[in-house]
Amino acid sequence: MRRLVIRPGAIGDLIVSLPAIACLATESLEVWTSARTVPLVRFAGRVRAIASTGLDRLGVTEPPAGLIDALRQFDSIVSWYGANRPEFRETVAALGLPFTFLTALPAEGALLHATDFYLEQVRGIAACGDSDGIPRIECAVQRGDYAVIHPFSGSARKNWPLERFRALAEKLQRVMPVSWCAGEEDPPLAGAVRIHDLYELACWLAQARVYIGNDSGITHLAAAVGTPVLALFGPTNPEVWAPRGPLVRVGRWR
Repeated sequence: MRRLVIRPGAIGDLIVSLPAIACLATESLEVWTSARTVPLVRFAGRVRAIASTGLDRLGVTEPPAGLIDALRQFDSIVSWYGANRPEFRETVAALGLPFTFLTALPAEGALLHATDFYLEQVRGIAACGDSDGIPRIECAVQRGDYAVIHPFSGSARKNWPLERFRALAEKLQRVMPVSWCAGEEDPPLAGAVRIHDLYELACWLAQARVYIGNDSGITHLAAAVGTPVLALFGPTNPEVWAPRGPLVRVGRWR
């Protein structure tokens, strides 16, 4: 069977979906995701950026040449993209394309962890009995002796105060070097490591002795490569959004 999985969203959205996507793997699996997260899907036969396919034009304007033919090559298309776009769903239904649409986010107030939410969604499509629900991204690197702190996230309200991170860094520096990390869209931070390619960033994080950060995609990334993680949660619910892994610890702040 040839299957296409379409998973839009930010870094954390993709990572918490990885166990479900892995369950959907077939003899031939292709994944379309956001351009930034393409390097993180390591187990698919082919990975493409959604923006490069022209999928966003389907149901709005004339789709690019070759898109419909490309979609017709798949026996199964599982999509978190377009679930809230009636015109998109109507278009693919009229074309007879084998789409199965899944809800992109857990409902507000849900208590089921996001990874389990996505696994439950795909259980009717694929066997997921062997999944332990832990997202994993393999990096063949050796553990180093430094800490990484990423003091930002996609929302300022989720950020533990920077001065508290600085105070924590001062204490950590008594026992190991501390490296600051920032994403390409994060505010300026003197001396911060900024690595555009997310897989290269993942492998740099995999070498850290410990990682400390907010509820952010980079925190999920650090957990997925097996680095010991302290995830600091404020207004968001760690029961739903905490990174998963045996070396993850969660702290709450108000």
